[in-house]
Amino acid sequence: MIRKVSIALGALALAGGIVAASASDDPIASRKAMMKNTGASIGVMGKMAKGEMPFDAVQANLAMRAINNAAIGVVHLFPAGSETGGDTEAAPKIWEDMAGFVEKAKAMEDVTADAIAFPAASLDDLKEQLGKLGGTCKGCHEGYRIKKS
Repeated sequence: MIRKVSIALGALALAGGIVAASASDDPIASRKAMMKNTGASIGVMGKMAKGEMPFDAVQANLAMRAINNAAIGVVHLFPAGSETGGDTEAAPKIWEDMAGFVEKAKAMEDVTADAIAFPAASLDDLKEQLGKLGGTCKGCHEGYRIKKS
């Protein structure tokens, strides 16, 4: 058990290092890629919830884990100086209220961590988790995103 935890922590540290390296190269491109991947994960779970694909507990859990990884590292993809350029949808409020932005990311991290700790065993479980997750997405996107047409 300890070995599994050590391996998992090592993998997370490596992922964090990769995110930091990517962010320093082009944080706007990195966060756009992260958001696209998060959207794809939400899309899989959304299709299950709508009955467009069969519920699969393993796929749902993997998608939730991917979103959790994004939530853990997202704030590092918004360093000072990345406010403009690259057709960013990031609102200036992120840098004006970084503490609030960090709080919103932490809320998503907490919701996804809870979902990982208690994985969806049924479609109803998944729908409940998606409702909670959607609230965290909305909480950040409403105040910290400029929707491009």
